[in-house]
Amino acid sequence: MKGSDVLKGTLKKLLNAALLLLAVLVLNFVLVHAAPGDPVEVLVGEMGGATPEMIEDLRKQFGLDQPLYVQIGTYLGNVLRGDLGHSLYYDQPVTQLIAGRIGPTLLLVTTALLSAVIIGTMLGVFSAQKRRSALSHLVTVISLAGFSAPVFWVGIMLILMFSVSIPLLPISGMSNAQGATTGIAYVLEVLHHLILPALSLALIYLAFYSRLSRASMLEVLGSDYVRTARAKGLTRRLVIYKHALRNAILPVVTFAGLQFGQVISGAVLVETVFAWPGLGTLAFDSILRRDTPTLLGILFFSALMVVVMNLLTDVIYRRIDPRIKTR
Repeated sequence: MKGSDVLKGTLKKLLNAALLLLAVLVLNFVLVHAAPGDPVEVLVGEMGGATPEMIEDLRKQFGLDQPLYVQIGTYLGNVLRGDLGHSLYYDQPVTQLIAGRIGPTLLLVTTALLSAVIIGTMLGVFSAQKRRSALSHLVTVISLAGFSAPVFWVGIMLILMFSVSIPLLPISGMSNAQGATTGIAYVLEVLHHLILPALSLALIYLAFYSRLSRASMLEVLGSDYVRTARAKGLTRRLVIYKHALRNAILPVVTFAGLQFGQVISGAVLVETVFAWPGLGTLAFDSILRRDTPTLLGILFFSALMVVVMNLLTDVIYRRIDPRIKTR
C-alpha cells in the first residue's frame, strides 16, 4: 500500500471519528434535556428554596431560558474551544472535575480489561488444546456463570464475602483515610483497594474472552497451515504460540477494542457499589442531582475514549495481521 493511500485512509478515519463525536454530542444533549426534571429546581432545592426572581436569574445565568437549538449551538461552540461547561452542583469547570476523576476510572477499567483479556485468552487456549479435559469443562462452567451473573450482583457478593466471611480486602474507597498519601506505601494501598472492584468487573469479561479464544483456537488448530507446521516437525509450543495463537487472537483484539465502552459503562455500577472515586460515581451523582453539564461532559469524554480505543485497536490489528497492511 502506498504512503498516500495510508494518509488518505488515516484522514478518512479521523473525519469519521470527528463526525461520530459530533453526532454523540448532539444526541446526548437532546436526550439529557428531554429527560424529566429541571436542574434549576434541583439546585434551588439544594439551596433550601429561592424566590421566582432568583429562579429566573439562574435560568438566564445557565442559558436555560434560550430555545433548545440555541443551547445546542452554544454548547457545541464551547466544546470546540475545549470548554465542557460549568458544574451546576460542584461549582467547578467540568473539565477540572473529569481530570480529577479520570485516573481512578482508567486504572480500574484497564486493570479489569487487561486481566480479562490475558487470563481469558490463556484459559481459552489451554482448554482448546485439551477440549475434553476436566479443565476445559471447568472453563465452560466458569464462562456460563460469568455470563449469567450481573456485575453489580458479583460486587455485592464479593463485599459480603470479604467483609463478613473473609475480612482480608477493603470493600470501599481507593485508600484509607489514615493511610499513606505518597510513595510506595500509597501505591500498595491503592492496589489493595483495587482488587475487589477490578475482580468484579473482570469476571464477566473473563468468561467472554475465554469462550471467544477457545472457539477461535479450535478453528485455527484445524487449519491446513497448522497441520503443515506439525508435519514439518515443529515443537508443539512453537505451533501453538507462534503460528496458531497469532491468528486466533485477532477476534480477541477486535472485541477488546469494541468492548471498551461497555467496560466503562460497567465501571459505573462497580464504582457505585465499591465507592470507587472515578467517573462512574461522578456520573451517578450527576444524574441524581440533575447536573446536566457534568453528565454531558462525562458522556462526551467516554465517547472520546471509545473512539480513541477503536483507532488504537485498528493500529494493533495491523501490527498483528500483516495481510491488512496490503489492503
